[in-house]
Amino acid sequence: MAAAARSALASAGRAANEAVSFVVFMVLDVVEVLLCVVYKVADYMLEGAWRPCYCSSSSTAAGAAASGKIVVSERGGSKVVSMLSSTKLHLEDISDTLYTRPSVLAGAASATSRSPSSRRGGGVRAPPATTVTVHSTIVQMLRGKIGADGDGDGKQHKPYPSPRWSDCHCANCNPADAGRLFVHVEVPPGGAAAATTEEDVLFIHGFISSSGFWTETVLPNVSPEARARRRLFAVDLLGFGRSPKPADSLYTLREHVDMIERSVIERHGVKSFHIVAHSLGSILALALAVKYPAAVRSLTLVAPPYFPVPRGEVGTQYVLRTVAPRRVWPAIAFGASVACWYEHLSRTVSIVLCKHHRLWELAFRVFTLYRVRTYLMDGFFCHTHIASWHTLHNIICGSAGKIDKCLEIVRDQLTCDVTIYHGRDDELLPVQCSYAVKAKIPRARVKVVDGKDHVTIVVRRQKELAMELEEIWNRKR
Repeated sequence: MAAAARSALASAGRAANEAVSFVVFMVLDVVEVLLCVVYKVADYMLEGAWRPCYCSSSSTAAGAAASGKIVVSERGGSKVVSMLSSTKLHLEDISDTLYTRPSVLAGAASATSRSPSSRRGGGVRAPPATTVTVHSTIVQMLRGKIGADGDGDGKQHKPYPSPRWSDCHCANCNPADAGRLFVHVEVPPGGAAAATTEEDVLFIHGFISSSGFWTETVLPNVSPEARARRRLFAVDLLGFGRSPKPADSLYTLREHVDMIERSVIERHGVKSFHIVAHSLGSILALALAVKYPAAVRSLTLVAPPYFPVPRGEVGTQYVLRTVAPRRVWPAIAFGASVACWYEHLSRTVSIVLCKHHRLWELAFRVFTLYRVRTYLMDGFFCHTHIASWHTLHNIICGSAGKIDKCLEIVRDQLTCDVTIYHGRDDELLPVQCSYAVKAKIPRARVKVVDGKDHVTIVVRRQKELAMELEEIWNRKR
């Protein structure tokens, strides 16, 4: 009787959550349209140019190419877009979730009529394979990189200011060196050079975070014995923390990996290394492992965002709906839904929190009487909307098909250890994500920690994690 009552109560709760969510997100759809107009006007008044957004209609590369604006070429089996050879962009790096995000009503209407073969977010059919479509926002961002009349179309294309009016202008958010990431480096005692260290360790943080996620938790707990043989690197990803935040970047997987290569591997002469990555950083870790199969000694993935795509689903749209289900509860799902589905509403949140992050950090320190460290806030607030928006879509959603290929290569061609940690109470990325990785890589070890969530899987067990990482690094291979 009690079990039946609990089941009925749970069903009623789910129904109430769905009903309230439907109404709330319908209202947010309307707010999003209004904010689109507001930001169009604000951008024009404050930056002197109309700025594109993904609410606008897309343009076709074939038609643009005819007017000399875009060149589409085939290289190595992939389509490459270039603006008169000045800027190159691989189309598969761009997620369609940037511009295919149907409203709640449109999604509900299409859900009842779409067939399994065309199932995707909003039921939008994919364009024919012979058509190459490039969204107008991407075209205009490429033009902005080239500058005034750089694409030869006779029009002036004012580049994006960096930082933009809606971004923070402090020195931490806008480093002087725009060509490299901020990298926290800890070397063995005596400043041992790369030639004298056996191997190095690269720590990669997750979405809207920073190197502080590792430098304030795990790194201080690494033993002197482990430090004596290794250099420890913790990066701020492109667009986050104290790294550059270019306003004209699309923050693709390729761009993120290239910047890590340039800032860590090439600059510091890294030859052999372990990778420790959290959440979104796990995708970058897999991409690096595939690119450096002989150099990677071990892979440690913490809460990896891997969602196997069912047959008949479009991967990008499936991941979008899974990560951001447009529900008001739990709260973390509501936050993810706002960040993923609403370009202008999420920009508003960024203006309130990130543009004024120094004020929020000061208020928090005063409120807590300077007794609580704010490194998590520093990472959460120190990014731009363009960086978070494009990284979220092009890495989390856009990598739906790429992760499968990376996992298969790690399984079949690499011999490095693969260890996965996940908090059982993780409400953002369920523990099934880690088990799905193991299903792809049978040799992977999965450790599920009770009572830990997406953040506390590291933050409240840093000493234990540091000891476990050292065991991984010391394993004979």
